[in-house]
Amino acid sequence: MRPLRFVALGDSLTEGVGDRAGGGWRGWAELLAGGLAGDPTAVEFTKLAVSGAQTRDVLDRQTPAGLELRPDLVSVVVGVNDTLRRTFDIHAVAARLDQVYAAFTGRGAVLLTACLPDPGAMLGLPGALARPLARRQRAVNAVVHALSDRYGAVHLHADEGEWLTDRAMWSADRLHPGERGHRQLAVRFHALLTAAGLAAGAAPSPEPDSPAPTRPARLWWLATAGTGWVARRCTDLLPQLLTLAAGELRHRARGTSARLDLRASASVSAALAALSVRDRPEPDAA
Repeated sequence: MRPLRFVALGDSLTEGVGDRAGGGWRGWAELLAGGLAGDPTAVEFTKLAVSGAQTRDVLDRQTPAGLELRPDLVSVVVGVNDTLRRTFDIHAVAARLDQVYAAFTGRGAVLLTACLPDPGAMLGLPGALARPLARRQRAVNAVVHALSDRYGAVHLHADEGEWLTDRAMWSADRLHPGERGHRQLAVRFHALLTAAGLAAGAAPSPEPDSPAPTRPARLWWLATAGTGWVARRCTDLLPQLLTLAAGELRHRARGTSARLDLRASASVSAALAALSVRDRPEPDAA
């Protein structure tokens, strides 16, 4: 009997950034893999997730590589990086995720997905800057939720719960979970898979192996690697984000902020409707 094959696609969250082990990143997916079967050696785990990946990267690069592995279980957790780019387009995000989900479920793989927290809130940005990012992340989450239901995915609502405000769950950058946070994700995914009869092993431990970073270590990260992380994204996002923030302030002054939310909701509905139309069979020619 061949081992259960688990392939993890996505960005830095699934790569394991924030959970360092053995000289590299480990992360929630690798922790989860150890509890999928009664015998951990009966699981073949492959991590294709790469830091910075967007939905385009998952579709064009990770999906072909993942399909070649013929997985029984595949996780696709991505979308935050799309919201942090000036090229953000919820229609394109929806179309790409639809193709990825269809490709794996069409081969019989069980799909794992998750709604993710708002990056602006996690980073503690001022309201006028945070609200546009929150609106984008809500749009991505709405698409992921709808498509997860459509493809029968095991879906985790990681955008809610006490873990979001528990500082001990998060790494120095405040955007990626620390070891404890990655373990929390693994435990929650394991519970969902167990309830669905898809996990037979013991749940990962929620308790970290290593102590949390000290305050000086966090400050050092923010002053070195953290500064570079912010700078790389600011060159792409900041000009547009400032424009979006100005729009937020104008709408707030006029009392018309609700229009922005309605516009975002309409875009999500249109993106999902477009997928339904695309999948509808063509009528027979007369």
